[in-house]
Amino acid sequence: MLLTKRFLPYFVTQCLGALNDNIYKNVLLLMVTYAQIGELPISVNLFVNLAAGVFILPFFLFSAHAGMVADNMDKAKLIRRLKQLEVVIMSCAAMAILSQSYMAMLVLLFLTGSQSAYFGPVKYSLLPQALAQTELVKGNAWVEMGTFLSILIGTLSAGLLVANEHGMVITAVTVFVLSLSGYLSSRAIPALPPQGEISKIRFTPLSGTWRSIAKVKQTPSIWMAILAISWFWFLGATYLTQFPNFAKLHLHSDATVVSLLLALFSIGIAVGSFVCERFSYGHVELGILPFGVAGLTLFGIDMLWAIPQPTAQLQAVYSLGSFVGNEQHYRVMFDLFMVGVSGGLFIVPLYSFIQSRADKGECAQAIAANNIINALFMVCSALLSMLLLEGFGWSITELFLLLAILNSVVALYVYSKVPEFTQRFVSYLLSHLFYRVAVTGRDKLPREGAGIIVCNHVSYVDALVIMGASSRPIRFVMDKSISEIPLLKSLFRHAGVIPICSPRQSEVTYNQAFESIHQALANDELVCIFPEGRLTADGQLGEFRPGIDKILARDPVTVIPMALKGLWGSYFSHKDGHAFSTRPKRFWSKVSVKLDDPINGTDANRHLLRDRVAAMMTSSK
Repeated sequence: MLLTKRFLPYFVTQCLGALNDNIYKNVLLLMVTYAQIGELPISVNLFVNLAAGVFILPFFLFSAHAGMVADNMDKAKLIRRLKQLEVVIMSCAAMAILSQSYMAMLVLLFLTGSQSAYFGPVKYSLLPQALAQTELVKGNAWVEMGTFLSILIGTLSAGLLVANEHGMVITAVTVFVLSLSGYLSSRAIPALPPQGEISKIRFTPLSGTWRSIAKVKQTPSIWMAILAISWFWFLGATYLTQFPNFAKLHLHSDATVVSLLLALFSIGIAVGSFVCERFSYGHVELGILPFGVAGLTLFGIDMLWAIPQPTAQLQAVYSLGSFVGNEQHYRVMFDLFMVGVSGGLFIVPLYSFIQSRADKGECAQAIAANNIINALFMVCSALLSMLLLEGFGWSITELFLLLAILNSVVALYVYSKVPEFTQRFVSYLLSHLFYRVAVTGRDKLPREGAGIIVCNHVSYVDALVIMGASSRPIRFVMDKSISEIPLLKSLFRHAGVIPICSPRQSEVTYNQAFESIHQALANDELVCIFPEGRLTADGQLGEFRPGIDKILARDPVTVIPMALKGLWGSYFSHKDGHAFSTRPKRFWSKVSVKLDDPINGTDANRHLLRDRVAAMMTSSK
């Protein structure tokens, strides 16, 4: 995937852009910090804070408009135009650097932020259009790796450039060459036309921002994913901002150690992004999110416990060499690296989730809303840090401890609001820790629109296993007695399970189930039914009841045959007695989920569907 024409030119373009932004921004801040006060019309502290503000302000003003533009024109053409604009901005920036015109550089920093605000939505919304569904997580992993390594290299390079005798000339040439290289690489990006209906675009900075946020809030799962991503940026911005003083006051180290901390954090995120891709098994997997959440909290707290206590023999601050050479610091370095790894595990599934769930013609607008909230959270992180550190006299370690604790609180809030996140976690644990689940034919599931999955019924956890096989949420039609099992009742209720029973048991429940199925299909949802009507008592496929024919007579939607293999004999099946009545005998056993080609609802019937499921159950492939 990386070396394909549909991804590589875009990847190179976005990495060069992130690198250029960070070189220019950090060179400006370092130039001002070490300039004579008299050369500035305002104080250094005011200038530095103003610079941070003017870079982030465009994300509030222009992101909503940028999202609409990205959804309504060819994304490749938009990227090329933005890169042409970057060449112009950086040409002016090069002249401002050479003349050391700080106020001109500040204005150009605002324009750089504006260009980045327009690039942000197209940067992420391009992926689901250019990549296959199975490549989406891998694509996001590469993007996150490239972004954070570019931030790292840009930040470190800025320090080297400013310290060089001819640094200003080299910097001017560098920012221009990088912008030109970005434009040239963007020319190789293949055409990516708009996927939805083209609508009229209005430029309304403030009202457009609020409309963008209000629109994305209409989909609670996407809104919660945005809040979770924004929380990570809150966390990350606080860490990155406080690293210099943390190294100086608590690690008793010089500026070279600050670079090491930044490197550990950034490389950790890059590694975490690829660990996420490895354990997502080719599809958008929210089940690994809690591992990222736990890591951010546990390693964040342990890092504070690992800080060595100052000794009387400490005569001078640590340099990079002496810091790394002291084994007392290994635990701190490991913990910080693992905070970064946990961050990668946290954000890659969330970005992939937004891209996979947003409407095709509105993905960029969802990303734009995400960028707006991200920027707001980063501003809040700065305000909270100033309030606690300056106003209340907290230490940096106390601030970091608060972040680690708040991380768990935020996670609990998000999981309470979006039950699907919890369901995915339980499904992931079951599918990859209790069993080894292999899915064949995942691409047979429709990415959108109504559909019915028909599957054999082997155990009480069939629904949880099937849930992990689909990137889309599934409404399960389940025997009422199973849906009310004490340990699983709450999980099934939040999953929107449709309970059913025979008309003899309750005609009201029976009729309500078919009405709920009709409503779900009318809402373009994916519904899974077990046509046998009960768990198998002997491991064999039973007869399919006429309920599926009744459903298709009213709603002749696409039907996807599915077969479960390997669950018979498990603790949750009826082999050797009722489920749950014997000790678990098998752990990490192989389970397969097979999907067959979809069948048109007008052609499907219970006999045909049973034959298709039976054939998959007996197939050795």
